[in-house]
Amino acid sequence: MRLQRLTRNPAISAATNEFHSWEFPNTSQGVSKIKIKICGEEFMSKLLDRRWTLPSPDSKIHQVTLSTLQTRNGGGPFGDISFLNNTHPSLGDDVMENNNQEPSFYVVRDDLLHPLVNGNKARKLDALLPLVEDHSVTDVVTCGGCQSAHAAAVAVSCAERGLKSHLLLRGEQPEILTGYNLISTIYGNVTYVPRSLYSKREEMLMRHADLVAGSSGSIVWFSDILEASFTNQEYGKLNFKSMDAHRSAGKVPRKVVIVNEGAGDAVGLLGVIRLVQYLSQTHLLGKEKALKIVVDAGTGTTGCWFGSWSHMFRASLGNNCGYAG
Repeated sequence: MRLQRLTRNPAISAATNEFHSWEFPNTSQGVSKIKIKICGEEFMSKLLDRRWTLPSPDSKIHQVTLSTLQTRNGGGPFGDISFLNNTHPSLGDDVMENNNQEPSFYVVRDDLLHPLVNGNKARKLDALLPLVEDHSVTDVVTCGGCQSAHAAAVAVSCAERGLKSHLLLRGEQPEILTGYNLISTIYGNVTYVPRSLYSKREEMLMRHADLVAGSSGSIVWFSDILEASFTNQEYGKLNFKSMDAHRSAGKVPRKVVIVNEGAGDAVGLLGVIRLVQYLSQTHLLGKEKALKIVVDAGTGTTGCWFGSWSHMFRASLGNNCGYAG
């Protein structure tokens, strides 16, 4: 195995020094410190001008309205509160006008994006998968718990693209395969790892990637892939065609990429940025109304990225974006 680093463009590297830097803190999942550099709307436009997994960032938006029941027996399980789901709510200017009406909240139905790859998992892989394809990656190594939705999403996505996924799952193999564990086993190559070894994630991932790559293969880091994608947007398209030709001839040496637990790589942030930019359009949630974003958390990367977005791009959101998780 050889560790491959992509050649950096000196002009691009010099230019990025002028951008403002934001550093993500280390997390318990072993995500390394990553600096994201931004420079206004022009850079954001360039950042999002790429090939995506999802054909569109669109997602259905539902509005749930809370109202008080007029009952004598105390109402249902939520007391006197009832919930009404509006699947076709009025958005845009009507979002501002709803302030004086009954309390409500909006639900972004990302669970409808794909039968098996949906929610924040789909958003994290939105920019990641095209980069995997564009750089001739043949194998993807990642890890998660026994019922990891992330591992299952990677397995399904790789299978759809003719890539091999290698999933390191924490703990022992269950007697009966169910849920995401069953999906991971159907679509990917699963290896169960004792908890004592799993606790050293980086070492575990590197060792397994080394085994997958073999003596003639290579391992490439996503941080280098992401920077290389800025140097030449056409590179990916040309390389993708070349990769297909080599695959047909069976001459591709193994090129392995490691995806951190929970897709905690910087490229996963791009899908979240794309989603927030979509939601902040004037005809949807807009930029004027104060928003509190509530997300559930597993590894915490999605929540971290939403919080970082509201901090770094507050001006783009009209200085009105709050975050709760």
